Amino acid sequence: MPVRVVESSTPSQDSGLESRTGRPPPPSCSLLSAGRAFSGTQNVSSLQKDEAWKVNVRIQGIDLDNGYLCGTMEALNVPLADTPVVTFWEGELVDGNNFTFFTRKWEATPEDDIRHWSKFPSFAPLLRWKEQYFVNVGIDCGLTIAGFYYVCFSCSDGSINGFYYDPNSSPFQKLELKCIPGGCSGYTFSSYQLL
Repeated sequence: MPVRVVESSTPSQDSGLESRTGRPPPPSCSLLSAGRAFSGTQNVSSLQKDEAWKVNVRIQGIDLDNGYLCGTMEALNVPLADTPVVTFWEGELVDGNNFTFFTRKWEATPEDDIRHWSKFPSFAPLLRWKEQYFVNVGIDCGLTIAGFYYVCFSCSDGSINGFYYDPNSSPFQKLELKCIPGGCSGYTFSSYQLL
């Protein structure tokens, strides 16, 4: 499967997005870059049981001009699985240019979109992640990747919060990830100058 991947972790200064759309490109965030790793949990509770899986995510590629990113997700303590389960996902940056708040696919209705997006803070980068395939196990592993994730990213601390949506699974399976310190990008903060 061909995948668009940008090797550089910083977008080019003259990307052409503003000239194509009339809008400036989204602000860059060094914590949302290729190679960045995150770790946390996904709550997969249902009415019968309360369960959380340890999860690791790595961004493999990012193309801000086209609102695209991709990576891998590893679930570590999945019942019925002998090894960690790794999936490859592709993501959409909800930027109003390439992708909007309305999903229009994966069995999500506008009402589903509103219900999920309203759980996140305003003015934070919003994304959708769709797992495409299992990397290290077969499709008969007992898990499904039919749904997708509504995701909110914090540029201030690199945390990721999200919800898995699949109309045939438990609703609002919460994903909570923290950025793993290290790598070449480091932490950033905003600075302002009052005139």
